[in-house]
Amino acid sequence: MDIATQNHLRTLRDLLTFRRRELLADVRAAGREERLLVDVQHEVADRKDESARRQSVELLATEEQREREELADVEDALHRLDAGVYGDCADCGDPIPGARLMVQPAARRCAACQSLREAGSGAPGPTT
Repeated sequence: MDIATQNHLRTLRDLLTFRRRELLADVRAAGREERLLVDVQHEVADRKDESARRQSVELLATEEQREREELADVEDALHRLDAGVYGDCADCGDPIPGARLMVQPAARRCAACQSLREAGSGAPGPTT
């Protein structure tokens, strides 16, 4: 592995580690906020307040779930880095371009395979 590749991987690891710390903090904060909103349910004065509280709890739960999913993706990417398989498309096996990884360090697929997956076919992309 050349120096440029090592530096690139180190930069990506730093990005993933930083994002992991952010997500852990966000998940903890969302959990605390959700618990506070649940705890005040007996203090709600009227139906409008109760409706707003419920919506807030649902929104926080949805956001926390999204953050947990992203955290799992980031941790998976860190494991792939440790295993030496980071940067290879999970579907077609081709290298994921460095520019894509810099924008989306936890990416598991090349853009072509990700597009196919999002379109619903789930088939691997071309091996160009």
